[in-house]
Amino acid sequence: MGPQAFTAFTELGQSMKKILILVAAAALAWGFFALGLHQYLTLDGMKAGLGQFEAQRTASPLMVGMAFFAVYVVATALSFPGALVLTLAAGALFGLVMGTVIVSFASTIGATLAFLASRYLLRDVVQRRFGDRLKAINEGMEKDGSLYLFTLRLVPLFPFFLVNLLMGLTPIRTLRYYAVSQLGMLAGTVVYVNAGTQLAQLTSVSGIVSPGVLLSFALLGVFPMLAKKFLQCLHSRRVYARWQRPPKFDRNLVVIGGGAAGLVTSYIAAAVKAKVTLVEAHKMGGDCLNYGCVPSKALIKSARVAHQTRHAENYGLSATEPQFSFAKVMARVHAVIAAVAPHDSVERYTALGVEVLQGYAKVIDPWTVEIKLNDGSTQRLTTRAIVIAAGARPFVPPLPGLEDVGYVTSDTLWDEFAKRDAPPARLVVLGGGPIGCELAQSFARLGSKVTQIEMAPRLMVREDAEVSELARAALVRDGVEVLTGHQALRCEREGEGEGNDARKFIVVAHQDGEKRIEFDALLCAVGRVARLQGYGLEELGIPTQRTVAVNDYLETLYPNIYAAGDVAGPYQFTHTASHMAWYAAVNALFGHFKKFKVDYSVVPWATFIEPEVARVGLNEQDAKEKGIAYEVTQYGIDDLDRAIADSTAHGFVKVLTVPGKDRILGVTIVGEHAGDLLAEFVLAMKHGLGLNKILGTIHTYPTLSEANKYAAGEWKRAHAPHTVLAWLGRFHTWMRS
Repeated sequence: MGPQAFTAFTELGQSMKKILILVAAAALAWGFFALGLHQYLTLDGMKAGLGQFEAQRTASPLMVGMAFFAVYVVATALSFPGALVLTLAAGALFGLVMGTVIVSFASTIGATLAFLASRYLLRDVVQRRFGDRLKAINEGMEKDGSLYLFTLRLVPLFPFFLVNLLMGLTPIRTLRYYAVSQLGMLAGTVVYVNAGTQLAQLTSVSGIVSPGVLLSFALLGVFPMLAKKFLQCLHSRRVYARWQRPPKFDRNLVVIGGGAAGLVTSYIAAAVKAKVTLVEAHKMGGDCLNYGCVPSKALIKSARVAHQTRHAENYGLSATEPQFSFAKVMARVHAVIAAVAPHDSVERYTALGVEVLQGYAKVIDPWTVEIKLNDGSTQRLTTRAIVIAAGARPFVPPLPGLEDVGYVTSDTLWDEFAKRDAPPARLVVLGGGPIGCELAQSFARLGSKVTQIEMAPRLMVREDAEVSELARAALVRDGVEVLTGHQALRCEREGEGEGNDARKFIVVAHQDGEKRIEFDALLCAVGRVARLQGYGLEELGIPTQRTVAVNDYLETLYPNIYAAGDVAGPYQFTHTASHMAWYAAVNALFGHFKKFKVDYSVVPWATFIEPEVARVGLNEQDAKEKGIAYEVTQYGIDDLDRAIADSTAHGFVKVLTVPGKDRILGVTIVGEHAGDLLAEFVLAMKHGLGLNKILGTIHTYPTLSEANKYAAGEWKRAHAPHTVLAWLGRFHTWMRS
């Protein structure tokens, strides 16, 4: 027998075993109901047979006890209804102590058998089909499965038979499942068995809610919180074991990093009157103010004006080549930074009640931060909580020869290019993500000959393919040479000195071989990486990979040390950093009372090329990867009155909804002011509003925002009640007759 035949034979054998198990279970269930045994699993039936059972128990206590135990195991394993009545009967027949022992072991054994049956019959099939979507659940069960199961057993959010079935699909170990189930169900078992000791006096199941039993159930509600608190204490005891906690603290909170996450965290702390220190080594405002959002949008605006001047015929004017000083353009960029800077300044935050120290911070132990101040002195502060908001920096690929030819990043180009009298004649942009696309288009519009290199087969790979194609077409239209599917191999330099005496090249590989591209300036825009070194994370043993490892509450390994913003991920946006900061601040200051999980359910973002690309929630490629069913509704902005008037009639609004319903799963907008138009959909998704609500909202005419209403109208038209409309047509015909 060959290997393939043997495998097929083995799989056939496994399938036959599963079928036999299902047949046996079905036969048992049929026999149970055919013999009328289900009548004994009702309160009336149990009470009617109580006297007979009592007589039999008196005559043969061991046999009756074993038989009752076996019936309970079978009923639980096959998920028969009536486990509550059996539990009450155990109290009536065997008393509180013995009844509790019998029910505790019988229910746990039955539950474990059901768990094993689910695992054997279903887990492989489910994991093969839905493995990607179950990955997070499996990881969560590996990490906190025992606590989750314990909570379900104490206060069952789901019926026990569902818990048995679903847990069988997870990787939790059988012995752990058995032990946690028995411990978790014990408290409830005692309450119900105790109620069963008065079974003869009960007239209905609702009669068990006597004052004493109600008190027992109230205690059951408290148990999960006590259990969780107990486990948290054990965890804290373990992670803090090698550290000496200070007797008192200088601060309530120390925040490391003065970017968006750090600023918002410290602002919230000061607003609730906590004593907070913010430590920033370089420029307040972080990357967004000094190197990212603010300067790039200022440059984009100047480039756009130059483009409109060059294409003034679109507006009935005479087109002309724009005359400008590149130095003045860059001076304007720095002027914009300077105008926004007071919003994030030391003076403003000091006035708000934040102590701002300028220097480098390092966490010495879970409660101590050492700051090497910029004036050369050193200061140590003890604090109840720490928030690490160190941000991210541009990733520079390890290309051979890169240092020899020189390069700029999205951080350094603002100062480096400010020294130039003209934009680079030949600019290579390495990277096809949002940053690379924005800057490639801007410099092309300002006169540079731009070559954009992207290793992936298309630009902006997180967006749908049609969006990538529109972005590529827009860049090509503005003169950018887009090279997708090209991998940078190395950089080369010929000659010495600057200018014409030194020639710089980048060598790229593609399907037709290698290509050598000459340039005057090289911009690395291939992504950003979290700043992880120098903050003491390694010494404390805090796990880091691409980012600082945090839980749903933004806690690191140490429950009093948090991370927020780009340093923690999963999104590297200024607005998500600010969003995370609220959770970091509130959990750090008030987490001993109540903690809040970060909500990433509705995260918008935009790429500010022309036309803009904005998105929230799922797009089509995400939905397909996750196996989520969806419907697509699309409205072309080329039909919008205001867009036609503005000569910006291009792009679309694409909405993904639940099939047959108006609930929004995600929205992608391509077009003029797409980032602004997206806000209406973000609000709708956040608060559970569907397309019908958007359609029923008055939108000012003529504005671009009408595109959202018309997209909702397209959905409504596709879901019109055609049968009702046909009858209405007949009605109106009759009315005319």
